[in-house]
Amino acid sequence: MKLVIQDVINAVSLGSLYALIALGVALLFSIMRLANFAHGEIIAVSAFAMLALSGLPVPVWILGTLAAGVLVALLMERIAFRPVRGKDMTTMLITAFAVSFAVKDLLLFSQGALPKPVRLPGFFSGTVEVAGLQIAANSLVSLAASAVLLTGLVVFFQKTDLGVQMRAAADDFGMARLLGVRANLLIAAAFAISGLLAAVAAILLVSQSGSVEPYMGFAPVIVGFVACVIGGMGSLKGAAVGGMLLGCLTVLLQATLPDGLAPYRDAFLYSLVIAILVVRPQGLFASPAVVEDA
Repeated sequence: MKLVIQDVINAVSLGSLYALIALGVALLFSIMRLANFAHGEIIAVSAFAMLALSGLPVPVWILGTLAAGVLVALLMERIAFRPVRGKDMTTMLITAFAVSFAVKDLLLFSQGALPKPVRLPGFFSGTVEVAGLQIAANSLVSLAASAVLLTGLVVFFQKTDLGVQMRAAADDFGMARLLGVRANLLIAAAFAISGLLAAVAAILLVSQSGSVEPYMGFAPVIVGFVACVIGGMGSLKGAAVGGMLLGCLTVLLQATLPDGLAPYRDAFLYSLVIAILVVRPQGLFASPAVVEDA
């Protein structure tokens, strides 16, 4: 029973992390129809900001990392994506790939390709005993941070004017603009939130690996897009559910597969993803606007 409870905690913790990454991807897609593959590079830059700020007081370290993620996302929006706004999806997709490669090469040139260890605060290491269970501290931190952020996002989208405008823009951006929504402000805010989520994901990922390297954002952004596809592209609720489902399936397979099959966990995982999409090709919570566009 203790092992089952630990697996459940690990599953929810990993699922929450995947949900944060997927939400950062889905937010921009829902408003701009932008598949931002450069989201992984925001994670990587935020992680290197952690490295640069390690050793400083924890509040400064956290705020500096979050600020780095937001700043990089806003720079991407202003320099790369605003000039191609309104173009077809192919143009924006190519722009996203170009930004991704450019930032990755800049990191490789300035930081090198080898992983670099990061000195983390003590609350990320060791285990915590809860009701007789030994739970990894970083899992609890990940769970708590994800719960706070996901709750904050729900409140933001439901209760604030800007959040309501973003939801309206996700349903029909053209109509939202006709009703007086300021496009530049709305899209910049969406990029800022996406950058914030990427920075939080960077902190949680580094707390697990203990190191940073230029390619560290690639695998998470792929997971984020898979979660978005499962949940339904353009649906914020679907992205969160898809991320949670993907994390839970990953831990479930890790815990139940025999030793001989455990190395093939990802093959089983994505076979389940394909099965879900065969039954629901539009995803679990497909956005009506995206379905119409398709």
